[in-house]
Amino acid sequence: MSDVPQQPAPGSRITAVDTYDIRFPTSRELDGSDAMNPDPDYSAAYVVLRTDAEDQLEGHGFTFTIGRGNDVQVAAIDALRPQLLGRVVAELCTDPGSVSRDLIADSQLRWLGPEKGVMHMAIGAVVNAVWDLVAKRARKPLWQFLADAEPEWLVNQVDFRYIADVLSRDRALTLLQHGKKGAAERAATLRERGYPGYTTSPGWLGYSDEKLTRLAKQAVADGFTQIKLKVGADQADDIRRMRAARAAVGPDIRIAVDANQRWGVSEAVEWMEILAAYDPYWIEEPTSPDDILGHAQIRKALRTMKVATGEHVQNRIVFKQLLQAGAVDVLQIDAARVGGVNENLAILLLAAHYGVPVCPHAGGVGLCELVQHLSMFDFVALSGTTEDRVIEYVDHLHEHFEDPVHVVGGHYAAPTAPGFSAAMRSESIATYRYPDGAFWAADAAPQRAVSA
Repeated sequence: MSDVPQQPAPGSRITAVDTYDIRFPTSRELDGSDAMNPDPDYSAAYVVLRTDAEDQLEGHGFTFTIGRGNDVQVAAIDALRPQLLGRVVAELCTDPGSVSRDLIADSQLRWLGPEKGVMHMAIGAVVNAVWDLVAKRARKPLWQFLADAEPEWLVNQVDFRYIADVLSRDRALTLLQHGKKGAAERAATLRERGYPGYTTSPGWLGYSDEKLTRLAKQAVADGFTQIKLKVGADQADDIRRMRAARAAVGPDIRIAVDANQRWGVSEAVEWMEILAAYDPYWIEEPTSPDDILGHAQIRKALRTMKVATGEHVQNRIVFKQLLQAGAVDVLQIDAARVGGVNENLAILLLAAHYGVPVCPHAGGVGLCELVQHLSMFDFVALSGTTEDRVIEYVDHLHEHFEDPVHVVGGHYAAPTAPGFSAAMRSESIATYRYPDGAFWAADAAPQRAVSA
């Protein structure tokens, strides 16, 4: 590697793996509401890796849920604690992928997946915390740390098992070596201009038409060239809302739509053929994220719009098959759904190999903060382009992070603080920790009084 992270004392080890159940009451304003999730409380199953190193640097990570799922998700992260305590910090800095490999190889926990579901998301939270710590020790934001890494080292962070039939290690190395050409110039461009984004803030299903129209107009004024609307609950409502959105933004702004897995294959085609009159740019998650051939059938039928999916795709193997089958025009990664940074590197390499643009899923709690690093690395040191690539943006909950995203003129500004932008403010943890944080304790007090 060209930039080895600052090494702690040889004996420094992980001494604590602290977990937190953080929940925000977003369901009360219908923020985040869609056809399948009408009352989400945006939540983070949050983990902090602490060490006995003199610098006291910590690794922060999390995975996203929408409420009670945190009960299960925090327990899953807790189940990984015995494999993390006592690990030598210097070894993590040299090979962060060792944590990913070891946790995925735990046969008894692997049985619950394999490499999917709650345990895989827990592994992703921990792996992301490791990368946060590694980047902090290198004194670089994660996107820059990844972009500066030598291709030979970076490719060793990728697990090619199950994907080598379409993407060999040698092919991945070639892609990364090619991505190095012009990387410095692209990094300078990124710092100057930022990375293009689009916003879902106007489009939640529970919002009134007036609020949709107001927020859509504001998005255009803020410099966004693409917005997204949730669809799928009621066809007449979707027609009315699409008409209002198109009138608000005009003919030149892209409007993507997202069904959040609401439909079967035939229903998706029939519904979207009706909405085609309003020129939707893509239809996202039109059906089950596991239905690879269903996505391919929908894409074949809907020739005037793109098909996008990925936020609920469970691992690199399913992404491989979506690309093999020609089932998507737009690949959407999630920073925390799969096994963290290492597996997202594999997915970005697969997309680059097939020439399919990646437009990450974000929003939620901290997903914008995380995924920006992956897209920026992709631009600087892999795909080398932002053409037809945008990062989702939702204007919720950024104030709870120590290094929140900064969007200017519809573009994500490149982070400059070392790490993965994952650290949540201590006062936010104290307030929204469930069930005993200040907000939730106060919220429950009237109920306790009535029951007494």
